[in-house]
Amino acid sequence: MKKVALSTDNKNKVKEMLAILSKYDFEIVTKSELGVTEEFEEIYDTLEENSKLKAEKLREYCSFAVLADDTGLFVNALNGEPGVLSARYAGEHGNSEANREKLLKNLEGKSDRSAYFKTVIVFVDENGKNQGYDIYLAKRLAKDLLGDENKIEFVTMEAANRVEYLLSNKVDIVLANFTVTDERKQKVDFAKPYMKVSLGIVSPEGAPIKDVKELKGKKLIVNKGTTAEIYFTKNYPDIELLKYDQNTETFNALLDKRGAALAHDNTLVFAWATENPGFVVDIKQLGEQDYIAPAVRKGNKELLDWLNTEIDALTKEGFFEKAYKATLEPVYGNKVDPKTVIIENK
Repeated sequence: MKKVALSTDNKNKVKEMLAILSKYDFEIVTKSELGVTEEFEEIYDTLEENSKLKAEKLREYCSFAVLADDTGLFVNALNGEPGVLSARYAGEHGNSEANREKLLKNLEGKSDRSAYFKTVIVFVDENGKNQGYDIYLAKRLAKDLLGDENKIEFVTMEAANRVEYLLSNKVDIVLANFTVTDERKQKVDFAKPYMKVSLGIVSPEGAPIKDVKELKGKKLIVNKGTTAEIYFTKNYPDIELLKYDQNTETFNALLDKRGAALAHDNTLVFAWATENPGFVVDIKQLGEQDYIAPAVRKGNKELLDWLNTEIDALTKEGFFEKAYKATLEPVYGNKVDPKTVIIENK
């Protein structure tokens, strides 16, 4: 049984996480059970960065996997406030009554009381490492470019923020399941692709969606800023879209039956359906074949040229077949043909 440490002692959060993780073979340990008294100050202005900070801090106190989160309440009439400041909106961290009073005061005279909660979760494995196909590639790029795979810094981001993070110099390369589109090409430069992908639709086994026409009059769940949102907005404007920032939000919306189905990259929905009995992917490929590629800032020709040369070399080497076997095959099993994912050497 693997141990997972939680960065929170919030009883409600611990209860929710225990419920989510109960089907996996994990032993859950809270921050206080580890004897950690240090308060991990949320110093950043995004949930992503604060979650990563707390995960990295907690990892200093244990030798096993950690799970950290940051959550905020985003009120539409207040332009997203209190957002990342939810726990310290009134100044003092954790003063719920003062935070609530300030929120209600700021809402005086506003008829729109709509809001939403958003949570970002960061998981670091027992080796203190990020994992996945993109991570596997990123480490190889760092090794070949910098001489050491550990010299790379991973930055957590939302799908909708990938272009923004490049333009604002927060990152040098985006390797985050970033599909090449004409619209994105206007803002960033894409290197040669390293993965193939199509859209897929997952739905409940008891009410499967087998044709896009069956979505008429129903709600379809998508992530903001993704190929799925772009595709359905352009080609099926009559289908109502429920849009969320994080994958956890979109898949929870499907679990909670807020929508009839969920559209995302087919590789992702295949993996999710495998881990969540009761859901099926009956629309396995929708639209044209797309490609996932590294992206850099417009005009960064030196880095772009290096990436193109590197990807050619890795393709000839058979690196992407190795990456698939190491990271994706254990998840997909025989449900996905590797040839539909891997960029092959021609």
